[in-house]
Amino acid sequence: MSEAPHVKSGPTGAGGKHVGKVKNKLPAPIQITAEQLLREAKERQLEIVPPPPRQKITDPTELAEYRMRKRKQFEDNIRKNRSVMVNWIKYARWEEETQEYQRARSVYERALDVDHRCVPIWLKYTEMEMRHKQVNHARNLWDRAVTLLPRVSQFWYKYTYMEEMLENVAGARQVFERWMEWEPEEQSWSSYINMELRYKEIDRARSIYEKFVLVHPTVKNWIRFAKFEEKHGNIAGARGVYERAVDFFGEEYMEEGLFIGFAKFEEGQKESERARAIYKYALEKLTKEQCPELFKSYSIFEKKFGDRRGIEDVIINKRRFKYETEIKHNPLNYDAWFDLLRLLEADGSLEDVRDTYERAIANIPLVASKKGWRRYIYLWINYALFEELEADDVDKTREVYKGCLDVIPHKKFTFGKIWLMFAQFEIRQKNLDAARKILGTSIGKCPKPKLFKGYIDLELQMREFDRCRKIYEKFLEHDMSNCNTWMKFAELETILGDTDRVRAIFNLAIQQPLLDMPEILWKAYIDFEVEEEEHERVRALYKALLQRTKHVKVWISFANFEASIEQTRKARDIFEEADRSLQLDTQKEERVLCLEAWNEFEIKHGTEETQDAIKKKLPRRVKKRRKIDVEEGGEGGWEEYWDYIFPDSEANSSNLKFLQMAKAWKKQQNTEDSDSDDDDDDDDNEDTAD
Repeated sequence: MSEAPHVKSGPTGAGGKHVGKVKNKLPAPIQITAEQLLREAKERQLEIVPPPPRQKITDPTELAEYRMRKRKQFEDNIRKNRSVMVNWIKYARWEEETQEYQRARSVYERALDVDHRCVPIWLKYTEMEMRHKQVNHARNLWDRAVTLLPRVSQFWYKYTYMEEMLENVAGARQVFERWMEWEPEEQSWSSYINMELRYKEIDRARSIYEKFVLVHPTVKNWIRFAKFEEKHGNIAGARGVYERAVDFFGEEYMEEGLFIGFAKFEEGQKESERARAIYKYALEKLTKEQCPELFKSYSIFEKKFGDRRGIEDVIINKRRFKYETEIKHNPLNYDAWFDLLRLLEADGSLEDVRDTYERAIANIPLVASKKGWRRYIYLWINYALFEELEADDVDKTREVYKGCLDVIPHKKFTFGKIWLMFAQFEIRQKNLDAARKILGTSIGKCPKPKLFKGYIDLELQMREFDRCRKIYEKFLEHDMSNCNTWMKFAELETILGDTDRVRAIFNLAIQQPLLDMPEILWKAYIDFEVEEEEHERVRALYKALLQRTKHVKVWISFANFEASIEQTRKARDIFEEADRSLQLDTQKEERVLCLEAWNEFEIKHGTEETQDAIKKKLPRRVKKRRKIDVEEGGEGGWEEYWDYIFPDSEANSSNLKFLQMAKAWKKQQNTEDSDSDDDDDDDDNEDTAD
């Protein structure tokens, strides 16, 4: 009986069909990279091929065959790619190792025919000749190399080194001269100079430096030339080199490094005056941006050799350079302008200061707001004061003020200080008409309270009271709600002794529908009438004021006025009327103030009976709690506060409670009577039915 074939069990789907197992395509938990594979192969040395067995040749014929075989391999490699110079070098090195020098030279020459610009071929070729002491061959190769490739410095360096090692100094010098004709880089000239110095040829080195600074005319090379002369004791020659360098570069291509080196040279020779002259000349010719290090060197020099004045000059120049740098980065940095101008005013020429002011005021602010212009305007103010006080130039000062007023956009904003200072300047010049014209123009263009006040003060000093009245009228036409203006106008008339005018001004003022501070205006009017001892007018004013406001301070002031003129009865009546008025308005705090003032009044002027009466009116202070209102509807909690309970309010509240209880009792009695009447009607109906 044959066995049934073994079938691998697995999941089955609908209809009994076999369903394959899903392959897990998730990444493995441990990832292996190509780098790890290569590292493992290296560690296990899987790719290392064992070297071929070493062959030992004992027969000349076998040696010839070996050489033929190797040459064939090299030739095949070269034939495959002639441009690969490594194959040529390997071929030549092998021939050299087998002591076939002619064949090696032939290989190198063939390689040079392929690419004569290949530097390694030339180097390997010449090194081979030098290793085997073939000096003439090597010299010929170097000549060929520097002739074909004169810009390859390595050939020249090795050529001169070989000649110097052979003690052929003349030949090395000749090679250097050929090299210098090509005007190579600076290091090549330095090598030539160093070679001459090794053999104590100072004059030759000097002549090389003369050519060197012309081929490479940089400040660094001129300074090296001068230091060379100084090192070898030629002080005059070193000074001459520095002077020639200054003439060579001229004023157009000046550099601070040259002057620093020149000054330090003179300083080393104890020529401090020469060094100072060099520093000052450089600072005059160079711009501030070109010589930051020169300032530092000059500062150190003056601290060593200068006096106090010289040190201060250095510090001033350093600070000036700092401020100039800040201004260059941000011309609208007015603080830097102020610092610079203050520095120049302390120690600077008139033209320099004036030129700096002109540069400063040329930087008009970009914003159209008064706050952004404030610092800028102070530049004009300082400029004008400088011209007037320091330069003593009246015409220039007037031009500065006019220029400032022309710059300000008066339609948007103005600066009253400028107008007033301009007017005061004209007054100092005894030009009163010009000052009045300036102030008149100012209040016409931009009527500011400060300008009106300044104009009024000017006319008061001139004792022109009619002009003051006209200015006050213009001031009030401009702003009739300004209580201070009304009061100052009335004060002027009071000084002049015209009481009718004072009353007219005050009456007109209190009739204005809109005032900024009416309370001080009414107080001033009342104080004026009190000083004039017009008591009836004072009472009329208080009554008129009480018709407009029922403020507790007005009541107290009214009562105190009556008490001051010994009208105690009227004062008491005013307090009583105030108490009733405040009681109706339910203003507890104001009523408390009124009662306290009344109590003080009674203590001073009242009797025991009136004092006891007012004490009975004083409230009781109690602490209460109330719920805090919250707009969002949440619970705000409770807070404590002080409240005042007046005796009359307690009596009223107790009477009110009594009336409420009586009304409730009456309602209850009516309800009981109606119930008893209903019961009697029911009994009568039953009797009738029977």
